Amino acid sequence: MVDVDAILEAAHLKNDHVREYVRYWAGVTGADNIEVVSAEDDDRLIQEALDASEILPAGDGLYYSRSYYKDTARSEERTIVATSNPADKGVYNNWYPADEMKAKLTGLMTGASAGKTMYVIPYLMSAPGSPLEKYAAGVELTDNRTVVLHMNRMARVGVEYINNLADPDSFVRAVHVTGDLENLGQGTPEDKRYFVTVADERTILHFGSSYGGNALLGKIAHGLRQAAYDGWASRKFLAEQFMLLGITDKVTGKKWHIAGGFPSASGKTNLAMTLSPDALGDRYYVEFYGDDITWMWVGEDGRLYGMNPENGVFGVAKDTNEKTNPTAIEAIAPGTKTIFTNIAYNEKTQDVWFEGRTVDPPEDLDGWLDWKGGRIADRSPVEKKDPWAHPNSRFTSTLANVPNVAADYDNPVGVPIDGIIFGGRTRDREPLIRAITDVAEGVYDGLTLGAEATFAADGLDGQLRYDPMSMRPFMAYPEGPYAAHWLDIIGACTDKPIFAHVNWFQRDAEDGHFLWPGYRDNLRALLWLMQLRDGEVSGLQTPVGILPTEDELSTVGLEIEQADLDELLSLDIDRWRQEIGFRQAHLEQFAGLPEEIWTAHRRVAQALEDEALGD
Repeated sequence: MVDVDAILEAAHLKNDHVREYVRYWAGVTGADNIEVVSAEDDDRLIQEALDASEILPAGDGLYYSRSYYKDTARSEERTIVATSNPADKGVYNNWYPADEMKAKLTGLMTGASAGKTMYVIPYLMSAPGSPLEKYAAGVELTDNRTVVLHMNRMARVGVEYINNLADPDSFVRAVHVTGDLENLGQGTPEDKRYFVTVADERTILHFGSSYGGNALLGKIAHGLRQAAYDGWASRKFLAEQFMLLGITDKVTGKKWHIAGGFPSASGKTNLAMTLSPDALGDRYYVEFYGDDITWMWVGEDGRLYGMNPENGVFGVAKDTNEKTNPTAIEAIAPGTKTIFTNIAYNEKTQDVWFEGRTVDPPEDLDGWLDWKGGRIADRSPVEKKDPWAHPNSRFTSTLANVPNVAADYDNPVGVPIDGIIFGGRTRDREPLIRAITDVAEGVYDGLTLGAEATFAADGLDGQLRYDPMSMRPFMAYPEGPYAAHWLDIIGACTDKPIFAHVNWFQRDAEDGHFLWPGYRDNLRALLWLMQLRDGEVSGLQTPVGILPTEDELSTVGLEIEQADLDELLSLDIDRWRQEIGFRQAHLEQFAGLPEEIWTAHRRVAQALEDEALGD
């Protein structure tokens, strides 16, 4: 029988509420041993994981892990928000009663860690001293050592973060049990996996995975779902799947901060980690704050403030290279202690590779294993074109490894937010950038954010798959109250951020080429937005926002055809009139939307009709 109290005492874990929580779940899961970990244990844990072949060396100070082949991504259909109040059910939050889910998960976890060590991970999802620190403390229990290594990179880990809480009972209780991955019935009617956030009890119970957000409970389950619920319940803050960057004008000394939400495959990480185009590098410096989560609140000065609660980057490896994201390439360089997951690995040279890292894969196949561990040299002719790495393969690295990470990235007071942008991949309809100065219209635009759905995939050719604020998979409470909470928080600012919608993916209707070069040139659109906010440019008013004029947009060193630029800075009224009907149908799903949102919708629809009649 493991002596829980003796172990916790030896680890200097003083919080009695945490002790009680650990004792309870040690009894439920049946773990043979308990170990309290901190960031200082990382080197030892890495060596233990290497010795146990749980990870493999991938070069100097780099590591490789491979998850079970049916356990490679978030599983949204198995991800649940549970509370005791049925009124918390929304369209997207997959709500269930708390009592039902707690009983089910307790049953699944009973005895499921027998023979294993339960690692106790005390963590903080903020810089110490943050105004939101009371919502940031958590303790994850996991029976998986690789999960500990990832959490050490993605959060601030140590007993000091939970020993001296103002309210010792205010931490998030997060329990992760891996389960028997080969016998969980993934994707079948007998699927045993459940990833549950009991939001009104600040408890997270995840069973049946060792991968990513399913297992790193400080990240999505706490940092987004739980925090979003906490922000709404307290009426104090917003927790969103937003990137956060800073831009400094080295000539004037001005600095701006921009947060933004982007659905999957719409360029969020590349934008978050962008650099200035070469032609503008002498004047503008871009700093990285975060690529995935931003918490936002109103400061005492009436401005909106934001911070990245994470301490690391859990980035998609695919298509990351020196052109698309040179910043990320430096962040995963030798010596950074980066962990790669589900990419191709050479067991002889310890090299790694993933699609998009280079134009072509390595020619010499000797020693190369694909993401499932299969020998690439032994593939059949039918298999030769199969991906070497999983499309959702990842790298995990700390923020400190990002070469242009902001000097104040861990400032507990956060940074003032000057702009909030939304962006979805769409080949037409959306211009390069359209600014929105009205708060209700900005929130309306975020609620109707979407990226293209293909006819083959969804039967919705020409429509967008809507992803409100890019939070569709992470919504913790109903969409009507969500919109109202946004209006309340931003409305309370006396110095409000400007909103905008961006699109780097417009294509030529005839040959399909991208009109905009993208990547580092995306900064040009953001600079125009900040100049608009500061009253330095005025733009062109349209029914859906303000567009830059060609003379306002910085084009020094920009390689683009004039016809393409003209298209990017114009609006297709007919396509927008089609889109407005889709948006109305999307919003009609949501009960209790504030009247301000419907007023904004009607205002945009009427302006489009007036413009069409004017033509």
